[in-house]
Amino acid sequence: MSKKLRLEWSFFLNDRNRVTYNELCRRCRHDCKQSFRAVVIECPKYLSKRSRKGAEKKRENGTEPETAEIPLEQRAHFYT
Repeated sequence: MSKKLRLEWSFFLNDRNRVTYNELCRRCRHDCKQSFRAVVIECPKYLSKRSRKGAEKKRENGTEPETAEIPLEQRAHFYT
């Protein structure tokens, strides 16, 4: 890899100088990949199995809870 490319990709390079993506992005089929150094808070194109199952249950029950109704401890859990 040339010096110019190495500088350009430095945020993505691991200790072995290999391009490394975030764990979520590795399994994602979209090309909006993020670095392994970044902390993914929200990705608009990523839907986990857990969030899909929860959304289906909410649709079945006809209730959609607001974020204010969810306790802070539970909301913080999803971002760690």
